[in-house]
Formats: sequence, structure tokens, C-alpha cells
Amino acid sequence: MNITLKIWRQRGPLEEGHAETYQLDNVSEDSSFLEMLDILNEELNERGEEPIAFDSDCREGICGQCGLVINGKPHGNDGTGGNTTTCQLHMRSFHDGDTITIEPWRASAFPVIKDLVVDRSALDRIIQAGGFISANTGAAPEAHAVPVQKSKADRAFEAAACIGCGACVAACPNAAAMLFTGAKVTHLGELPQGQPERWQRALAMINTHDAEGFGGCTNIGACAAACPKDIPMDVISTLNADVRKAPSRV
Repeated sequence: MNITLKIWRQRGPLEEGHAETYQLDNVSEDSSFLEMLDILNEELNERGEEPIAFDSDCREGICGQCGLVINGKPHGNDGTGGNTTTCQLHMRSFHDGDTITIEPWRASAFPVIKDLVVDRSALDRIIQAGGFISANTGAAPEAHAVPVQKSKADRAFEAAACIGCGACVAACPNAAAMLFTGAKVTHLGELPQGQPERWQRALAMINTHDAEGFGGCTNIGACAAACPKDIPMDVISTLNADVRKAPSRV
């Protein structure tokens, strides 16, 4: 297939960005979206032009590094109505002659480093603030030593599926990271080992969320609609409830 690409180019965080148009011919529909960008970069290198900077790592939908806004949707549309990561998106989701617009995540907390690469370390700092269990639990216990209700275990696993890609932030009109933060709080808060620090954890993480410049949640739901791992919105309710139960927000 032959496609036209409109790609955001920006030399650095302090430079003014703009969209550039590229024509790419004979693209296999079996190529992944990132493989298509690899092919474009090979052509740009051959012409002596600056290749396009974009993030990727595992290319298996696990690490969350590949996030791009494709035709206005974080990670793009796989054509089936479901969500996927950019690296798992294939060119068969597009048609011959299509024009594809590719942009980086848009959020003040995610400053552009170069082209399509943004700094998502703000999410790391939210985790550093409380997304862990510091209690010494010793060696791994026998599987049935600590009873956990199946409903709680299932919800913990569901929340733990969050890969921290930031699609929720890119989709949210307020650029909130509440779905991400809520998933991390819910994951640990459903486990027995997470109870001693539960309120402190939620408070520290939401304070860091706000300090990093993320917006507030207004329950629009765009975050859950864009999440490639289908994290449910009710994790935000869990986060809010835990914050309210914390002694103080100072």
C-alpha cells in the first residue's frame, strides 16, 4: 500500500515543532506500525535526512514505551473496536492511499524530548512516591499461607495489568494520570501485604501526581476508553476513597 504520513518533528524540548509530510510506498499490510516507521527512517538515512525519533523497547505490548497519537487516538485504532499498543498495531488496519497523522503524547507533564519522544518520568516519580510495599515479608510464602479472596485477587491482577504507557494521560482532556495512579494504588491495596501503608501510599502518590502538573479527573472516561490493557475506571474511585481515608493531605 501507498500512504502519506504527517509526522510531528521537533528538534528539542525548547524548539518549536511542526508537522512534516512524507510519502511511503509499497508498505506491506503485514508490517507493524513501528516497522513502517523503521522503513521510513531507512529511507531518510539513505537520503541523508534526519531520522524520526520515536520510543520503543519490547515491541510485544508489554513495556508501554511505544505510545504515539495516531489519527488523534492514543496508540491508534486497530480496526476492530478494541485497544492495542502502538507496537501491536499493524498496517492492515489502514488502507491504500490513507493519510496518517502521527503525534507525541500531549500533556504538560510529558514534555517533548525530540520528535515523537516525550519524557514520561513523571509517572516514575508517582511510583517512587508510594507504589511499592516496603514491609519486609521475608522469603516467598507458601501459596496458600495468606488467604486472599478471589474477588480481591482478580481485581489486583486486573489493576496490575497497567503498563504505564501514558495513553490515559494523552486521551484525557485534562491530561490527568488518575487511571494510572488508581491502578497502582488498587493493585497494592487489594493485597494483604499492602494494607499497612495503604492510606500513606494513596496520599503520597496523589500529592506527587498533582505536583507533577497532571490535571484533575472529571469522569469523562476517555482514559479507560484509550487504555490498551482495559483498566476500568473504578480504580479511580478506589484511589479517591483511599485518599479521603488518609489522615491529611499535607
